[in-house]
Amino acid sequence: MAIHTRLIEYSNGATLFEGFLAWDDQISGPRPGVLVAHTIAGRSELEERRAVMLAELGFVGFAVDVYGKGTQTTNFEVNRGRMLALRNDRPLLQSHLHAALETLREQSEVNESKLAAIGFCFGGLCVLDMARVGEAVLGVVSFHGILTPPGNTTGDKISAKVLVLHGWDDPLATPAEVVAMAEELTSMGADWQLHGYGNTMHAFTNPGANAPGDGKNYNESADKRSWTAMRVFLAELFD
Repeated sequence: MAIHTRLIEYSNGATLFEGFLAWDDQISGPRPGVLVAHTIAGRSELEERRAVMLAELGFVGFAVDVYGKGTQTTNFEVNRGRMLALRNDRPLLQSHLHAALETLREQSEVNESKLAAIGFCFGGLCVLDMARVGEAVLGVVSFHGILTPPGNTTGDKISAKVLVLHGWDDPLATPAEVVAMAEELTSMGADWQLHGYGNTMHAFTNPGANAPGDGKNYNESADKRSWTAMRVFLAELFD
């Protein structure tokens, strides 16, 4: 196994983005591609590590960016403002994600007929929106994602399979919101699954999350279980 990576620039309108691609060059021929959507903090080492982990599983991982090249910062308020702007303009967010998916599709290492997307926190909202608007992915996986519907998909149908991996004590996605999401996905005809992890808060896959007072905390068992669930799901999609 020899994991290689490269940065890829792409654009949507006047906005330039940069994604992080990871693949195993010991595998010959195109293989499934998996888009990785980022948290509120923007594309970071967390998403890049997941892209590499996907490459180690035999896929091409692509950690994408919806804020813009060169905008990465650790300033929470700046990132919060960027996230809220896109949460309030879902068509713009969806178009950024479409550009990222098309970029992944164009890579020579990728089998363009076998695409999926995973996302963490805000990235969970991103990949759910990709399913909601009918992007050409076989399935999406949300890890402790935000579940708020976009408001521009009423009456649409979802063809992608959906896996939601959720900490039951996540204050950013309450049980009532989880039930509402289930009803939404059912009404859109989705093939969906929900894994709820008890005594588990938001950001349970992030080893740096240590703020239980704010409802954010790493949970090693939920992290491992959710990744295993994703692996089973992707195996089903790409079989």
